[in-house]
Amino acid sequence: MDNSTDYNMLNNPQQTQSGGEYLIDPHQWVDKYADYLYTYAFTRTNNEDKARDLVQETFLAALEKVDGFESRSSEKTWLTAILKNKVIDNYRKASSGLAKKTVSLDAGAGQTDFFVPDYNNWRPEHVPKAFGLEDDCPMLNKELNSILQRCLQKLPSQWLAVFTMKHMDDAKTEEICSELKVTTANFWVIIHRTKLNLRACLQRNWN
Repeated sequence: MDNSTDYNMLNNPQQTQSGGEYLIDPHQWVDKYADYLYTYAFTRTNNEDKARDLVQETFLAALEKVDGFESRSSEKTWLTAILKNKVIDNYRKASSGLAKKTVSLDAGAGQTDFFVPDYNNWRPEHVPKAFGLEDDCPMLNKELNSILQRCLQKLPSQWLAVFTMKHMDDAKTEEICSELKVTTANFWVIIHRTKLNLRACLQRNWN
């Protein structure tokens, strides 16, 4: 993309053809959407540097595709869709890096970390406890969210990818398995293990 193309894109924002009020104006992207997009990326990668990189890549990709902007969605929705694809690409790269090392997961493997063998009862230190959030307290919720983010950072890349696509993006199981190259059986084992590990991590760190 040459300089003249950049200039034209930045100085000729387009209005939707549907008679609506949607405008596309790259001049405003950073001020209007950078914080939102950063939060979106960070909650799905748990990495500040990676989140910033993904937002920058999103803006660059959007500039290259600005002529293809359609009036059916708002500018914010359009940019978020581009970022979502960037995040999925990041998941895929992280997962592919583990592919050669990944072995078939056994649903029972690692369960002794949480359950007494042969009895399937919780070990005393891992028995689920109430978190004490019966009342809606913003400060407590903020503290719990901070601990959750730290716990998510400890997950293997593939587990984090599966978990966030499932529970943050509401992606279908088939889509997640296809994008991350995992079998359906392994998908459910990863989800199960991730929940157990997050519960244990939260209980260890929540006072």
